[in-house]
Amino acid sequence: MRVRTNLYPGGKCRALTMSYDDGRIHDRRLIEIFNRYGIRGTFHLNSGKLDQEDFVTSAEVATLYAGHEVSLHTVTHPYLEITATEELIYEVMEDRRVLESLCGYPVRGMSYPFGTYNTKVVEQLRALGIRYSRTTQATNKLYVPDDFLMWHPTCHHKNDIMAKLESFRKRPGPGALLYIWGHSYEFANHNNWELMEEFCAAAGGDKDTWYATNIEIYDYITAQRSLTLSADRTMAYNPSAISVWVGIEGEPVECKPGVVTKF
Repeated sequence: MRVRTNLYPGGKCRALTMSYDDGRIHDRRLIEIFNRYGIRGTFHLNSGKLDQEDFVTSAEVATLYAGHEVSLHTVTHPYLEITATEELIYEVMEDRRVLESLCGYPVRGMSYPFGTYNTKVVEQLRALGIRYSRTTQATNKLYVPDDFLMWHPTCHHKNDIMAKLESFRKRPGPGALLYIWGHSYEFANHNNWELMEEFCAAAGGDKDTWYATNIEIYDYITAQRSLTLSADRTMAYNPSAISVWVGIEGEPVECKPGVVTKF
């Protein structure tokens, strides 16, 4: 019996997630586009810049980002690899505290300011309970990361995302993850909102694609990796709190949380 742990919720064969930094006012238009086509994303905010000119307000965070994910980007956007340990802890935990008070749920992920980090930063974030952090290093691949604290996206939105979408749709076999990142103000600066309109119109509405936030991807893959198969591959125990889908001889099977599923 062939068991494959490469399906997403509902037995879907691929996943799409978006990731946008800084919390500028242009997030409002980007979210309107996302919502129109059923695209979901994560927005990494600097709490120290909220309510400033050209940034979103504290009062609108909960409603504006509803249905998406609010995530960390530090308080003031420093280079973390040259930041003292005590200051790094403040930048991360204070940003988390403020954002949690605004959005009403635990904030567990982030993206690196300027996309930069080093081994020490990664380990400090791990100790602080941060579950994932996105870099700016494009892989041009459609894979999930080995270590979510060094989560390299597929590409920036300026890098021929329509071609990436085509490859995503045509990739043989399940398990594909298309991860696109950027800043919403770039569309205003370059006067090319039609790029995201075109992409979302083409990407949305696909029954075989799971549209997810960054933290949902993390939670699902973590649960998937915790699945324990029996030696003869005829059953699986799912110790997590969410359902995990596996492929059994090419057919999707749901492994419900906290129970043994027999195939």
